[in-house]
Amino acid sequence: AAGGAAQQGGHLNPAVTFTLRLLGREPWKKFPLFFVFQSLGAFLGAVVVFGMYFDALWDFGQGQLIVVGKNATAGIFATYPAKHLTLINGFFDQIIGTAALILCILAIVEEHSRPVPPGLQAFTVLVVGLSMGYNAGYAVNPARDLGPRLFTAFAGWGLEVFTANTYWFLVPTCAPFLGAVVGVLVYQLMIGCHRAEVKEMSKEEEERLRLATLEDS
Repeated sequence: AAGGAAQQGGHLNPAVTFTLRLLGREPWKKFPLFFVFQSLGAFLGAVVVFGMYFDALWDFGQGQLIVVGKNATAGIFATYPAKHLTLINGFFDQIIGTAALILCILAIVEEHSRPVPPGLQAFTVLVVGLSMGYNAGYAVNPARDLGPRLFTAFAGWGLEVFTANTYWFLVPTCAPFLGAVVGVLVYQLMIGCHRAEVKEMSKEEEERLRLATLEDS
């Protein structure tokens, strides 16, 4: 679950890792290592998918591994924009999507929030993707895009995976980090800046409950 992973350090998204660094909850020196291994995990996942569906990919592409076009298959591994989407709107789309994801995760792991019902955390990424994924897919995780994209470059699709759609790969690689900044700013404005007040209210509530319990006894 997104919330539990972020809380325990098992996050699989560099944007989430970046967020925790911005909030001072994790040391910056760990970030490059996290990013490398998160991307490596996605790379190896792409290797497995390629091995399982190699014949289908080859058949659909009529003997070619195509990046864009009618028989393109590169989009199975990494995100590519819908034909109506411009590069600028792509950045905006992914910034908003990642910001929404970060806000949900931070709300889930907020210590003063009421516990989220078991299993609900797992739907966070699903809901963000279903509601905002039409333009460019689930490109709210740089590792999930960059790792498989690197694999496709090596596997036969070539360097076009980086140059296609006016260097589109920059959007899923960079925009999520900008989205993380936006998410953190909104979170701090709406919740983080009021944490001291919330703590005080919690102490007062605990004291009222304690007194009520003593009176009842």
